[in-house]
Amino acid sequence: MAKRAAPEVNAGSMADIAFLLLIFFLVTTTIETDSGLNRKLPPMEDSDEDVIIKEKNIFQLEVNRKNQLFLKTGGEEKVIEIKELRASAVTFLDNGGGAGDNACQFCQGKKNPRSSDNFDKAIISLQNDRATEYDTYIAVQNEIIAAYNELRNREFKRAFPSLDMNFIEAENAYSDARTTPATKAKLKEKLEQIKILVPQKFSEAEPKSN
Repeated sequence: MAKRAAPEVNAGSMADIAFLLLIFFLVTTTIETDSGLNRKLPPMEDSDEDVIIKEKNIFQLEVNRKNQLFLKTGGEEKVIEIKELRASAVTFLDNGGGAGDNACQFCQGKKNPRSSDNFDKAIISLQNDRATEYDTYIAVQNEIIAAYNELRNREFKRAFPSLDMNFIEAENAYSDARTTPATKAKLKEKLEQIKILVPQKFSEAEPKSN
């Protein structure tokens, strides 16, 4: 009896099937992204000189493992609530206590000589404990950024009243794909001017482990 030859499997369409499956998974799969703060770090500057920072120009914040927020400024230390942080930060940044070359032309604060000299000299420093809850960490960060934005909004409207918008609205317009290139160029110049006037000098120290 003659042996029957085994039928061959047609593999010609396997590549097409694999390609279709790949497209299916690409379309139906969702990729989770971490949520957090979107912040662009300033470029590193090489300098051989030691920078001397006066204590009065540092707004020092510390969050402990119990999520308590401590504020040290002007030689005093106290516990504050997160809801008080934004107003306290604005008061510090806007103090305008400098004199001579350190005088602040646009500051509207109390000009306390024991507090910050001007927008450029003022620094906000934050240190967390490794056991600090993430929600607390984010809430503190948001209030600090909101303090800077409050002052930038004010100064943008003062400097460019004819635009009838604040700093945040100008940033949104600059990022809008519908904004014309010519308008974007003008907005970019004005935004950079306000960023130089009210620089975001916000530093984070290494978290504490105890």
